[in-house]
Amino acid sequence: MKPKEQLIGNIVANDFRAASVLSKAGLDFCCGGSKTLDAACMEKGIRTEEVLEKLAELENQPVIPGQNFKEWQPDFLSDYIVNVHHSYIRKTLPDLLFYTDKIMHVHGGRHPELSEVAGLFGRLGHELLLHLDREEKVLFPAIKEAVKTRSAEALKTIAGELPGMSGEHEFVGGTMDKINEITGGYKVPADGCNTYAVTYKLLNEFEEDLHIHVHLENNILFPKSLNL
Repeated sequence: MKPKEQLIGNIVANDFRAASVLSKAGLDFCCGGSKTLDAACMEKGIRTEEVLEKLAELENQPVIPGQNFKEWQPDFLSDYIVNVHHSYIRKTLPDLLFYTDKIMHVHGGRHPELSEVAGLFGRLGHELLLHLDREEKVLFPAIKEAVKTRSAEALKTIAGELPGMSGEHEFVGGTMDKINEITGGYKVPADGCNTYAVTYKLLNEFEEDLHIHVHLENNILFPKSLNL
C-alpha cells in the first residue's frame, strides 16, 4: 500500500511520533482516523507530499520509549487510559468550566463568541463525564474479563458498547473542533486579560490530550478488543 493510501489512524498507531506531524498539519488522526492520508490532506487543502516528507523525517529522530501503544495488551492499555487521560479530564474539567464561564461574563460584551464557547464546553463536559463513567464501569471491565477468560458475555458487552462509544467520541471531537474554530485556534484578542489567556491555553492543551486519548481508543484499544 502506498503511504498516501494509509489510514491516518494507522499511521499514528504504527509510529506515535507521527501524531505531532499530523497535528501541526491540522489533520484529525483520532475521530478522523479512518480517512486515508491523501483524502484527509485534500479536505484540508494541503499537499500530501509535504506531509509525507515530514513523516519521512521521523526516521532520523529517536523513538520515544514507552509509547509503542500498539504492542500493549487491551487490559493494560485500558488502565493506562484511565490513569493518564481520564484522570487528566477529571482534574482539568472543573477549572475549564469555571474559566470559560468567567471570561464569558467579563468579556462577552465585546466578544460574543465566548457565550457559544462556554455553552459548547459545558455540554461537552457533561457528556464526557457520563462517557468516562460508562467506560470505567462497563466497557473496560468487560475488556479485562475478555482478556482473562474470553467470556462470551464480556465479548458481547464489548461489541454492544463500542458503536455508542465511537459515536460519543465523534460528538466530543467535533465540539472541540468547533471551539477551536470559534476562537481562531485559541488566539487571545488584544484586550484579553491573563485569565482569558490561561483559559485558551488550557483549552488548547485539553484538545491536544483529547486527540491522543480518542486515538488510543478508536485506533488501538477498540480494534484490539473486537479481535479478542
